[in-house]
Amino acid sequence: MDVVPIRDESIKLGQLLKLHGVAEHGAMAKDLIAAGDVTVNGEVETRRGATIRPGDRVEVLGEAFEVEAETG
Repeated sequence: MDVVPIRDESIKLGQLLKLHGVAEHGAMAKDLIAAGDVTVNGEVETRRGATIRPGDRVEVLGEAFEVEAETG
C-alpha cells in the first residue's frame, strides 16, 4: 500500500487525491468523489472538503493508500 506524507495536521480529501496523483486536477477529484468512487477508512466519502488525517486509509479506483505525518 502506498503512503502519502502530509505536512500539516490534516488535508482536504480533494487536495489529497491531487497530491497522490490519482486525480490530475481539482475537477477530476471532485468528479471521483461525487461519483462515490472514494472511500475513507472503508466508508464512501462524498465530501470533497472532508478532513483527512494521518492514519486514515483512502481507496480510489482500485488504489489504496494511507496518510502519514511528514517527518523532517
